[in-house]
Amino acid sequence: MNVILLEPVDNLGEAGQMVKVKDGYARNWLIPQGFAAVATRANKAELEARLAQRAKQLAERKSDAERLKAMLVDNKIEVFVKAGEERIYGSVGNRDIAEVLKSAYDIDVDRRKIEIPGGTIKTLGDYTVVYKPHPEVPIDLNLVVKAQE
Repeated sequence: MNVILLEPVDNLGEAGQMVKVKDGYARNWLIPQGFAAVATRANKAELEARLAQRAKQLAERKSDAERLKAMLVDNKIEVFVKAGEERIYGSVGNRDIAEVLKSAYDIDVDRRKIEIPGGTIKTLGDYTVVYKPHPEVPIDLNLVVKAQE
């Protein structure tokens, strides 16, 4: 079955491509999840309109990400946690970092787009974590994990 991909699908293709897949894969997964549509003339015309709108949205997201990067790139983000000697009780994860950004800068960030080397932070110190609001605009956040007084 020929389908038009509406979203990028790993190991299959990018949005806007027409690909040939097995009928069951298309009917049971791609189409119900909204990743693809059956390749017809009407769907091709609709896809062209969607892609133009999507390109405009991506350009807006990229400009928003660049403004956010300019605001955050040189700032240190401090996270205060309960800790003993150099060891944290628990850990600092991407959810904690998102909450700190919300409270300090009034920025809503998608915590799933915050990448911490090693998954979580378990000791006090300085760290660099990457926030990717847009694939072309990664933001290196300077994170300082300190013990609460």
